[in-house]
Parts: sequence; structure tokens; C-alpha cells
Amino acid sequence: MTFRAVTFRAAKRALDVVLGGALLLVCAPLLGAVAAAVRVRMGTPVLFRQSRIGKREAAFVLLKFRTMRPGPATDAKRLTPLGRWLRRTSLDELPSLLNVLRGDMSLVGPRPLLARYVPHYTDEERLRHRVRPGLTGWAQVHGRNRLGWDARLAHDVWYVRHRSLALDLYILWETLRIVLTGQGVVEAPATTQRDLDEQRSD
Repeated sequence: MTFRAVTFRAAKRALDVVLGGALLLVCAPLLGAVAAAVRVRMGTPVLFRQSRIGKREAAFVLLKFRTMRPGPATDAKRLTPLGRWLRRTSLDELPSLLNVLRGDMSLVGPRPLLARYVPHYTDEERLRHRVRPGLTGWAQVHGRNRLGWDARLAHDVWYVRHRSLALDLYILWETLRIVLTGQGVVEAPATTQRDLDEQRSD
């Protein structure tokens, strides 16, 4: 590994810890308010936990605020009004800051996806697992979950090949703008797009 690569990794991790920790502290009252609202409107558990695949294809438990009722119905039917608002504002993602501080994730990187998708990636697409997954990424500032799978994964690979601290800062700035405008949000993606494993098994 080159000195430049080591320096970048150290700077990126420092940004994750400093900015991620600051965001967690600043957002603590908001986290408490959202947790209370989820508890009152949907009961327990307040947090949604799901195994996702991270760097080097290692599994970790992703944390988010719960947005859906339990049950066998479709995602669209289980999504609550509060959950819809949390997704529209991206507030459901706030607990993932704990994943960033723990080192499971980074602030910027490919979004962490399900383990069952891994066999369906091309060799090129598996490059997305060379880096920590992110709260936001290149795909998220180019359409979020309105993008098709091929485009999303291509954006992830482009990020891995071109990653830099300047690019991370640009993505964070663009993410803030997009979150504030609600641009590109699909509240229940499964209603408009099939899962990757189903799509590529045809």
C-alpha cells in the first residue's frame, strides 16, 4: 500500500469519527424525539436491525429507525405514515451514525446491501466491497434509489476507483442539499423495483 493510500485512509477515518461523532451529539435531541415517536406510534422495537455486507464482504448489523409494521403484507402496506416521513427526510438513517463510529461504515461509500445479493454481482461490481459502505455515496447523489440496479452498482464502482477526500466532501455537500429538498426519494423501493437477486435470476 502506498503512502498516499495510507494517508487517505487515515484522513477518511478521522473525518468519519470527528464529523460522525459531532453529528451524533448535535442530533441527540432529535434522535430522542424520533425514538419516542416511533415507540408511541409503532411500539417496540424502536430500531430496525438487519445484517448487511460491508468491507471485504464481511457481515455487520445495520441500525436504522423502524419505519414499517411487522407482518406478511407488502412493504408499501406495512410502511406507516411516520415511517414514510422518516424516509422522506432521511431521519430513519440517523442511528447508522453508530455504525460509522464503530467502523462498520463510513460517512461516504457504497450503500450496504443484503448478503443474498453477493452471488449476483459481476466481478466488476464486487469492487464495491473494497471499501467500507457509506451512509451516502456517489449513487445517492445521482438519483438515490430511483436508479436501476445496474446504474447504482456502476456508480458504486466508479466511486471506489476515484475515491478521494475531496470527492467525499463533495458527496457530503451534495447529500445535504438533496436531503433538504427531498430529491430522489422512493419510500418503498420494492414497489417500483424488483430485488437484485430476483431481477438477475430471470
